[in-house]
Amino acid sequence: MTEAEMTHTEQAPPGGLTVFSTVSDDIRVLTVHGEIDHQTGETLHNALAATTPPEPRVVADMHDVAFMDSTGINILIAPHRELTEAGGWLRLAAPTPPVLRTIKLVGIDALIACHETLDQALTAGTPCAASSGR
Repeated sequence: MTEAEMTHTEQAPPGGLTVFSTVSDDIRVLTVHGEIDHQTGETLHNALAATTPPEPRVVADMHDVAFMDSTGINILIAPHRELTEAGGWLRLAAPTPPVLRTIKLVGIDALIACHETLDQALTAGTPCAASSGR
């Protein structure tokens, strides 16, 4: 089983946020659990800030994020720019319906690639917008 295929059973505390970091084929995968808001956003910010070359490619696996407000959007923008400048990228994987709604409402999916599954994000497969009729 590859690291990308690993599943995490840990859960964030109510209203909290946890981020697990693994590497798959030189791509850092940040598996995010919980809620991203003003009180918890620093956890995601720190995980993204810890990602630097030689691993300038990052996927944020959002399959277990129950809520994200504008704080989460703002946290994603700076690392996206920094990683792009370093010749890499930031992609979002498997956002839950409430998170995808926020992503699309703000239009961040036009800036940061968003994919339906982790595997698609790792291989640049079908973007979220393609299948949701945006």
